[in-house]
Amino acid sequence: MTESQLGISNDIALGMYEMMLLARKLDERMWLLNRAGKIPFVISCQGQEAAQVGAAFALNRTTDYIAPYYRDLGVVLAFGMSAQDVMLSAFAKAEDPNSGGRQMPGHFGQKKNRILTGSSPVTTQLPHAVGVALAAKMDKEPLVSFVTLGEGSSNQGDFHEGLNFAGVHKLPVITMVENNKYAISVPYDRQVASETISERANSYGMPGVTVDGNDPVAVYQAVSEARDRAVRGEGPTLIEAITYRLTAHSSDDDDRAYREKNEVEEAKKKDSIITFATTLKEAGVLKDEKEQEIMSRIDELVNEATDYAENASYAEPEDALRYVYEEE
Repeated sequence: MTESQLGISNDIALGMYEMMLLARKLDERMWLLNRAGKIPFVISCQGQEAAQVGAAFALNRTTDYIAPYYRDLGVVLAFGMSAQDVMLSAFAKAEDPNSGGRQMPGHFGQKKNRILTGSSPVTTQLPHAVGVALAAKMDKEPLVSFVTLGEGSSNQGDFHEGLNFAGVHKLPVITMVENNKYAISVPYDRQVASETISERANSYGMPGVTVDGNDPVAVYQAVSEARDRAVRGEGPTLIEAITYRLTAHSSDDDDRAYREKNEVEEAKKKDSIITFATTLKEAGVLKDEKEQEIMSRIDELVNEATDYAENASYAEPEDALRYVYEEE
């Protein structure tokens, strides 16, 4: 397989693989810390890294805005949030860039990297992203906003109101639904009557695309096309990335209560961390020595981030009132 057959440059392909692996290794470390009683909560990206990173790499990461949902570790890392930032949030330390240690992990927000602050009620990020897109259109700025959510969230009112407004006004916003088959414990066929999420796009006057969320190149290409449409003034796109959640919904969930073990084991055979590495090796892009170099670099990064965050200071009690009331 040559570079042209991959559909992307070797540098982008390797960059995506490394970012996917960083997200996975950070996620795995946080699960270990949680089970050791050192951090309170984990909500996992495992199984969805390909969709997240493939999409993020297709955007302009110096101008575009993102409104990620709680599982989007791969997206925020690709947009500039560091491993140290992630661990500071996990340990709820004062230096946590998202909330200063006052909010549970997965509530991303970082102004310098144009990551819109998320809220606990699901899907509220979608109207926010639409608002950013409206501002971009009014200011004639050649940028897009990118918002993600799970398929369960696509049944909330914010989803329909946001997409309808975006479609009516032809706003430069890309909505990507990461369809991981479960809304906590409820399977897809108990959530959604339509065969796909993407077919709903027609109701809002925009294209709808369903893509293999385990293939980062396919997601990259779908988001690239959507971004090109948006900056040409042709309006929004709804993308559905079909993926699978390899862990429980969160560290407080027992997924054995609602899905069979063999179902998860079958899904692991399509784990994008493994399948994308295989694709890169077959293409001659990822050599053994390069893979080892990436692994070593990420291991060191995760260890350093963990050590720094664990030893960092907690916020002072009075900091709970910061940003709540006007300060003189």
